[in-house]
Amino acid sequence: MWKAGKSITVIAQAVGSPAGSIFSILLPFGGIYQPPQRRRITALTVAEREEISRGLAAKESMRAIGRRLGRPASTISREIARNRGVAQYRATDADDRAWRRAKRPKPCLLAHRPALAAHVADRLRMDWSPEQIAGTLKKHYPAGSAMRVSHETIYRTLFVESRGVLARELRAHLRSGRPMRRSVHNTTTGQWRSQIKGAVSIRERPLEVEDRAVPGHWEGDLLLGRHWTQLATVVERTTRFTVLVQLTGRDMQAVTDGLSREMAHLPEHVRRSLTWDRGMELADHATVTANTGLDEYFADPRSPWQRGTNENTNRLLRQYFPKGGSMKDLTQAELNRVAPSSTPDRGRRSTSTRRPPASRPCCVDLLSLPRRTSRGSRDERQVRRDHSPPTALPGAPHVPGARRERRWLLRRAPAVGECPRADE
Repeated sequence: MWKAGKSITVIAQAVGSPAGSIFSILLPFGGIYQPPQRRRITALTVAEREEISRGLAAKESMRAIGRRLGRPASTISREIARNRGVAQYRATDADDRAWRRAKRPKPCLLAHRPALAAHVADRLRMDWSPEQIAGTLKKHYPAGSAMRVSHETIYRTLFVESRGVLARELRAHLRSGRPMRRSVHNTTTGQWRSQIKGAVSIRERPLEVEDRAVPGHWEGDLLLGRHWTQLATVVERTTRFTVLVQLTGRDMQAVTDGLSREMAHLPEHVRRSLTWDRGMELADHATVTANTGLDEYFADPRSPWQRGTNENTNRLLRQYFPKGGSMKDLTQAELNRVAPSSTPDRGRRSTSTRRPPASRPCCVDLLSLPRRTSRGSRDERQVRRDHSPPTALPGAPHVPGARRERRWLLRRAPAVGECPRADE
């Protein structure tokens, strides 16, 4: 199956074994197909060796055993002599020994030519590919020379550990970085890989989502930072109201728990649907639906424009969470204070410049009920903000001129559930 181009995952599913076990079997040979070992027609079989063992146990002579098996007595004598003698002969052990003796491994080409092996090793350390090495040797040395070698021989010598001519660390100089050689037929096309079970396509989303007339339909994705830090951004399509979710990881369990926790705080009438990309972090979408009541839809692969509202919001949020900055120390309370800065009143092209402020949807229209919080009333939170010293976002890199804006953001950004135009 490996020679035919099947992946390790497909082979593991076919034989009912873990993929790691299949990988362990292929690794000693570098993924290079090894033809099955065959026995000569004239060789003794396991059944014949069993008869020899029974004959020896019954004190029969070698001639009597040979006549019963149709074999010369000399064949029976050599078989017994090379497998621990009359007293310790065992059929299974003798058959295993015969298979091992029949291998007779031959030294590879580079083992016979140390000068050529040294030249190949030097070029590999210079990050030359085996094709470049073989092509250069073919150009400078005539046919039949001891300094000619094919690129496939170099690959086999590198990946087959039993050859032991080229050092194993030379594999790190190959561009692919693979631990084993792959067949030219090996492809993952059409295979079930990284597929979300039960995913509903964006094409099956209700028509009311497209015209943005009914609030409660959301788009979401991850905003990534350095050192595997991240947060989730969820944007309402009608009002552009944004919810930021603090995550401990980008795995399925962390994203499921974070979305279930934060989206459940919203009123039920604005929890209609959620459109996500094809990332495996939302593979457990059924749990999110059960916890929040949001119908999950997934965009097509490599189609970010199908979630344009969320992509635009993520770009705006990069002002506060620049690329290269860590999000490890951000708390949910700090994210709740940053989220209102991406509301429509900031002045988006699709809202502020095309409709007057009085006619635009507002977060108050969306959230007629405030979010539940355990941080005290709205007035108490405002008092704490006004009397707290300005701080910078933890983990964010230093950007000249950005400190003053971060101070303004943390002190003046309205709390979640409040509207920037509430006092107009």
